Amino acid sequence: MPVHKILLVDDSKTELHYLSDLLLKRGYSVRTAESGDEAMKRLAEDKPDLILMDVVMPGQNGFQLTRAITRDPRYVGLPVIMCTSKNQETDRVWGLRQGARDYVVKPVQADELIAKIKQFD
Repeated sequence: MPVHKILLVDDSKTELHYLSDLLLKRGYSVRTAESGDEAMKRLAEDKPDLILMDVVMPGQNGFQLTRAITRDPRYVGLPVIMCTSKNQETDRVWGLRQGARDYVVKPVQADELIAKIKQFD
């Protein structure tokens, strides 16, 4: 199933703006959430085709949120790509163990991110 709708979860308005702009210019439909609670609300309203997930956020972090989403029967098969400044190999491995399907380190390179999204088309 091609990826059209992306849920972008990040507590940084700067990152949300940058990534939204990048994705919109490439034809994706983007919804945003600034916290775990908001992300769960957005998911319930309209299931996206893919989630871009920050890790460091207040309240529930991206690792916890990814684990909750990928283990929820309603969201089976919904790909999550971690999109974070946490650049240690242990972080990447932990993110993938929580259910993320890929991992991108900020600052995001546009071509790399789009290539990672297109693998789910």
